[in-house]
Amino acid sequence: MKKLFIFLIISTIMGCSDSSKDAPAPGGDDPDPTTVTPPGKGAPGVVGTAGIKAWDDLPTSEKDKIKGWNTIFMHQSVGTDLEDGAAANGFRFEYFDMNEKPDGGLSGNVFSASNGMPIEKMEEFKRNALAHKGILKIAIFKFGYADIREEDREAVQVAYKQMIDDLRAQIPGLRFVHITPPLVYIATRDEGNEAKMKTGQWMKSTFAEKDVIFDLQTVESNDGACKLGNVWRICDEYRSTASCPSKSQGVDAPEGQGHLCEAAAAKISKAFLMSIYNTGK
Repeated sequence: MKKLFIFLIISTIMGCSDSSKDAPAPGGDDPDPTTVTPPGKGAPGVVGTAGIKAWDDLPTSEKDKIKGWNTIFMHQSVGTDLEDGAAANGFRFEYFDMNEKPDGGLSGNVFSASNGMPIEKMEEFKRNALAHKGILKIAIFKFGYADIREEDREAVQVAYKQMIDDLRAQIPGLRFVHITPPLVYIATRDEGNEAKMKTGQWMKSTFAEKDVIFDLQTVESNDGACKLGNVWRICDEYRSTASCPSKSQGVDAPEGQGHLCEAAAAKISKAFLMSIYNTGK
């Protein structure tokens, strides 16, 4: 009887400890079944309003390719609206920083440097990109609407081009999406939009032959239809108001801000996602 009791105990222990069916694959976690398609040659140029429909027309299999192209996006305010809009379309940007690697797809972070400090933002962006130079495929820097002023616009443009040139040299094969600086709502005066338009045009003439330009200014002004005099502004239908606030930024002041309302962010972000796709199509 004693032998039978010991036999039953041993049999029970062996039966409970057999976890071979649940064991992970050799080398760590179960492999991700998703097939990553490396970026192709790409299609440099400007993506504007037509990019919204172009994204809608893409097959899901093509859209999903950008989820495997290690991309970093650094920004403030309106950039968060774009991230929220991308997430609404099924393309979430995961957090990254100096120590936390991009997750292999789309990764984003907010600058610690304040709006109105473009040089410090560029230095921060460069540090973050170089921290992940071994895996980075696409880099996206976005100016805030307080970063471009006529009095130092040309100096900021020079510094921006130097940052891009340095990153190209130090991370061979790195691709870029440039974003034209966002416009603010203007009712009685310029509020700096003319300077932002000049920088946007400079980006297109400087980088469009090699990189992709997401022309946010064109999209949010309905191709220049929304303007005060000759100066473009963000259209009423896109700006953050009480009837359609920004998901993360709330409601804009009556004048001088240019956040995207939640519905507008979902729409405009399609052209942003199309810009990323064009870098590796």
